[in-house]
Amino acid sequence: MILPPEAHPLVQVLALHFTSPTYQRVSTLLVGARVTTGRRTVANLLRTLRHLAPGHRTTYQRTRSRAPWSGLALGCALVRFLLDHVVPDGPVALVGDDTVDGHPGPKVYGKGRHRDPVRSSHSYTAFRYGHKWVVLAVLVTFPFATRRWALPVLIDLYRSKEDDQKRNRPHRTPARIMCGLLRLLLIRFPDRTFVFAGDSGYGTHEVARFCHRHRARLTLVSKLHPGANLFDPPPPYAGHGRPRRKGARRPKPSQAVATATTFTRLNVGWYGGGKRDVETLEGTGHWYKAGQPLVPLRWVFVRDKSGTHRDEYFFTTDARLSPTSVIDYYCGRWNIETTFQEARSCLGLETTRGWCPKTVLRAGPCLLGLYSVVAILFHALPESKRTGAVAWPGKATVTFSDALCAIRRWLWAEAVLPQAGDSLALEKLPEPVWELLLTSLAPAA
Repeated sequence: MILPPEAHPLVQVLALHFTSPTYQRVSTLLVGARVTTGRRTVANLLRTLRHLAPGHRTTYQRTRSRAPWSGLALGCALVRFLLDHVVPDGPVALVGDDTVDGHPGPKVYGKGRHRDPVRSSHSYTAFRYGHKWVVLAVLVTFPFATRRWALPVLIDLYRSKEDDQKRNRPHRTPARIMCGLLRLLLIRFPDRTFVFAGDSGYGTHEVARFCHRHRARLTLVSKLHPGANLFDPPPPYAGHGRPRRKGARRPKPSQAVATATTFTRLNVGWYGGGKRDVETLEGTGHWYKAGQPLVPLRWVFVRDKSGTHRDEYFFTTDARLSPTSVIDYYCGRWNIETTFQEARSCLGLETTRGWCPKTVLRAGPCLLGLYSVVAILFHALPESKRTGAVAWPGKATVTFSDALCAIRRWLWAEAVLPQAGDSLALEKLPEPVWELLLTSLAPAA
């Protein structure tokens, strides 16, 4: 599969991590995954490409089940490309969360019973059988979009506690898995600083301790429990007895808010890229957990003046961050929820059917990584080739479905159809017929 020149910078970076035969099949499957609608199984991708995918279908299936390549190495290569071409300087905004990928079957590796956050609410908990992926994404501001896009780069599978006990291995919580992914970024990119935003599941004392240990290059922004135990730093050692672990107790955030008489009014960035008037109150303290060292933090109470959002408590391990920056970083976390929804609806995240260990550990992360590849390629396309978007009254920005539609049209017009047969016959097609053909082959969803 010969790709158009706009794809060469990204493809050359990713191709270094495959052998030559594997890369030929991976590049074919990559094109097939972007132009195919419906399930993203290998059989369906090959059905779309037909004779443009030479060789037996099992050779393509073995690229996921047996071929020697590393998903973590590919993720780091994707991060390097983003840092070099899209986020060249300044702190790198990271967001993290987990999502459940429904996957039926009695022999599916790593399958468990997980809480489904999409179908659950505060009063109802829905469970689903499948895989739970812990995803770390880079938050990117594109010139063609009004909101920031969360591009997945590093993904790992969470195994349930029961499965870990059955296989006699130590259990890793999603927070611990996220610490491992953050550690990998710190090791691979020693010249960059990062700000990580996660929800309350990643705002634990364990993650806060990890970010505090690496505070020179890593900052955490997350939710804080209103009743968090905050203390002063321990006093100097008096020379007798055990050294004190903490100082005097400080008011809990909820107590400080209840007794406060004045709040600071701010106009801050909000979910979806808009602005919102809020009232804030801030404080500092050292977060204590029994048996663990203190973690210094700054907490921020936020009250939405419009009344559409509940009161929230946020915190950061960097005391220099202003309340406006803390709110902005945390609100950017919501973009990863949009990424999960669009990966399901546009990229067929829950349509794979592999069951063996290597296939499972590669198929889901590759589809999430495909989201980042589509966004990068759309960013690289000239304005004249970003066509095919669906317009409606009031629409003022580019959505991921628009980007995917443009990439599909671009691949059909410059890669798939010219290599499928006589290109002279395509050139003779009238412009309305050619446009109708591309519109049919490249739907917007």
